[in-house]
Amino acid sequence: MTVDLSSFVGKTVHFIGIGGSSMNGLALLMKSRGYHVRGSDRTASYVTEKLEKAGIDVVIGHFAQNVHGADLVVYTAAIAPDNVERVEAARLGIAQMERCELLGQISNAYGMSVAISGTHGKTTTTAMLAQVLTDAGVDPNIHIGGELDAIGGSVRTGQADVFVTEACEFNRSFLSLRPTMTVILNIDADHLDCYRDLDDIEATFLQFARLLPQDGLLLVCGDDARAMRVAQNAGREWKSFGFDENCWIRAVGLRQDDQICDCFDVLEDGQPLIRQLRLHVPGRHSVVDALAAIACARAIGVAPEAIAQSLARYRGAHRRFERTGVVDGVSLYHDYGHNPSEYKTVVPVAAAMKQRRLFVVFQPHTYSRAKALIDDFGPSFCGADEVLVTDIYAAREKDPGDINARMLIQRMQGFGYRTVYTPDFDACVRYLKSNWQPGDLVLTVGCGNINLLNDLLTKE
Repeated sequence: MTVDLSSFVGKTVHFIGIGGSSMNGLALLMKSRGYHVRGSDRTASYVTEKLEKAGIDVVIGHFAQNVHGADLVVYTAAIAPDNVERVEAARLGIAQMERCELLGQISNAYGMSVAISGTHGKTTTTAMLAQVLTDAGVDPNIHIGGELDAIGGSVRTGQADVFVTEACEFNRSFLSLRPTMTVILNIDADHLDCYRDLDDIEATFLQFARLLPQDGLLLVCGDDARAMRVAQNAGREWKSFGFDENCWIRAVGLRQDDQICDCFDVLEDGQPLIRQLRLHVPGRHSVVDALAAIACARAIGVAPEAIAQSLARYRGAHRRFERTGVVDGVSLYHDYGHNPSEYKTVVPVAAAMKQRRLFVVFQPHTYSRAKALIDDFGPSFCGADEVLVTDIYAAREKDPGDINARMLIQRMQGFGYRTVYTPDFDACVRYLKSNWQPGDLVLTVGCGNINLLNDLLTKE
């Protein structure tokens, strides 16, 4: 039975897992729209502290009594049906709604709804577009699965009839959206706990693309074969962005300056649009993300001058190749990447910035991903000098007993870097502080809580 969100305005909405990257933003959006919002999360974090400062009550730990007095319970796909709060809500007859359905109902209320999808790069592209539209005076509504200082966090409430959001493919959640403009950045193997294989993932992206209305617009990366195949089979108007010579929005003349910033010209329909755009977020993948944001902005009608000025000021979203500090002359960075393809893009960037050695601290995320991609991790860290591997971050899963960090390390041998098993943060801190020297660079990667290691290293 579909729950009508509008019938709960002014009532109490409880979020299970409120500290999640998408959930906390949705909680803030709901509060700004007149709902009484509260929630619970397994662990305290800077996100739960931020929510409490915004006037949202957060309980640490999942307990049945947390849902008492709630009119609606919102949960993520990671919250199992046997979660004590969901069980109690069902016993009490409290309405429940999954996060993706909530996001769908919010975004579908806008005349223009832009959904940024893809296996990688969603947060960066959404953040870039959010900054461009805001700087250009469009006054959009934004939902990002990360934190962007330019909009004051993960959400923005504007007056325009425009909503921009990330569209996550995990558990097919993006099928709850009804966008009028869809972006597909790439299609790669991930979330194989809920997809049969890569072909199944591509088929679901095609299903998502066909949710566009007949007058909608599909924007796809012209360098990604699967994304292009979706565009050609979707039956909707589509345009492409990327490096391919046939792309509508295309980068040419790419080069790096002495500060490892990427500079390039942008063409639209083969004609000069922006000359010598200089990005302060490194890597070819960031250029593609910028091209996607440019394509969206141009489709919305933003002038090229405004786009260029805004992107030149863009400094990145938090947890996306973010510089977190310097300790003992060692530069500390963190990246949210959790897939081998993402490591292949970010590790070479870090390697190009080091003065001496590159230490990568890898926190594997979920047993299912570690098992499905076990043979792909090894080559993805080429360019590192040493890779520290922590125990697997379980997230929503239970330990199946047939995969662990030591098994990953065995498959990571022979790729030109040293591997070290450091099961927890204390072991990581001890190893790094005993071995690093001024001029080294430490990059922590993963979408669990590995970012907290950067905080520990800074405070130690």
